[in-house]
Amino acid sequence: MGKNVNLAVKLGNIIFKNPILTASGTFGYGLEYQKYMDLNELGGFIVKGLSLSEKQGNKPPRIIETPCGMLNAIGLQNVGVDKFIAEKLPYINNLNTHIIANIYGTKDEEFIEITQRLNKEEIISAIEVNVSCPNVAEGGSLFGKNPDNVFKLTSSIKQNTDKPVIVKLTPNVTDITLIAQAAKDAKADAVSLINTITGMVIDTKTKKPYLDNKTGGLSGAAIYPVGVRMVYEVFENVDIPIIGVGGIYNADVALQYIMAGASLIEIGSANFTQPDISIDIIKGIRRYLADENIESVSNLVGIAHSSG
Repeated sequence: MGKNVNLAVKLGNIIFKNPILTASGTFGYGLEYQKYMDLNELGGFIVKGLSLSEKQGNKPPRIIETPCGMLNAIGLQNVGVDKFIAEKLPYINNLNTHIIANIYGTKDEEFIEITQRLNKEEIISAIEVNVSCPNVAEGGSLFGKNPDNVFKLTSSIKQNTDKPVIVKLTPNVTDITLIAQAAKDAKADAVSLINTITGMVIDTKTKKPYLDNKTGGLSGAAIYPVGVRMVYEVFENVDIPIIGVGGIYNADVALQYIMAGASLIEIGSANFTQPDISIDIIKGIRRYLADENIESVSNLVGIAHSSG
């Protein structure tokens, strides 16, 4: 463990001190986790998804534990972008780490307006765009299921910000590489994958779906092999930086994502069971590099493609 290793990662014009970020929707606005860890040790964190106005989310029940995971239909509850800027940012603006804003809307104009407001905030390092939400202009189908929609939306957002734009991809598609290619063609700076997988749990007592929303997003350790596979496919087919997310619960899984092609990692549901797990994962990656005599974590990105 005495060997010095380099955990720094560069994405566009941003240098992250290490590849570990925390995923949107699992880390609140950062404030909630300050008593559990020193947030400055993270590469960065991604705040809860922000809409144009405050949103209460879905009616309960809206979360249920599943084997090796959880199913949620929170409904993207959040304080809205203006209240976030006024009431949350002042308490995290002195941190020595990157803060990334996750945004979502129901039509292009909402995404653009949120982007314009966040673009004025210097403390926000980048914007992550959640395309796993219904597009009302397209009859309610997800933005992220249609490459043309992803291209159009990403292009519009890029025209309204000088911050790096990350497009968070849904796995609920036939070929995720087509969506990643659309994001790249629209000049996205990176893609993050995967978002949750649509699932359902039925209550055998009531004989009805457990969640009031009927379906929800499956996350947790159970989905990580799907995430690793999709990162591998995108790395193989699309020349764009990748942020890996989905079921990462220890350093070994994080390293699998990196070897598949991810430059950065987002820790999600594992934050609920161990709030400081990201720090353990950073230490685990550092230990692995030292043990394997690897100078930099960047040397591992995509190595699985040349190893077999």
